[in-house]
Amino acid sequence: MVRVSERYETGMRVRRQVLGDAHVDRAEAEKTPLDAAFQSLITESAWGTVWASDAISLRERSMLTLALLAATGNFEEIPMHIRATARTGATREDVMEVFQHVAIYAGVPRANHALKLARATYAEMERGDE
Repeated sequence: MVRVSERYETGMRVRRQVLGDAHVDRAEAEKTPLDAAFQSLITESAWGTVWASDAISLRERSMLTLALLAATGNFEEIPMHIRATARTGATREDVMEVFQHVAIYAGVPRANHALKLARATYAEMERGDE
């Protein structure tokens, strides 16, 4: 029997707080034996350690995450983290500031693509799409 750690439990709580129950429930339902250990690693390290820290706010973490994803060209997770801003307190203005920073320090094409994803995701959110 696998024992769930306190860090994992914290990670799941924070993950649900930031991403929402519907997202986490879908991700958990899609988990397979192949990626179960990886999902546990992410839950414990990213959500149970980094995101759970109270050293900076969830709003600030949200902004940092969006900047890092855009700056490194990891665009697949940008819509998920744009949706999370509804729970973290990062405003649309915050997101625009983030992508302006990305444009200056990491390149206009990356910021432009991230902004395109943000616009599309905000439009989906306004329509009530998940």
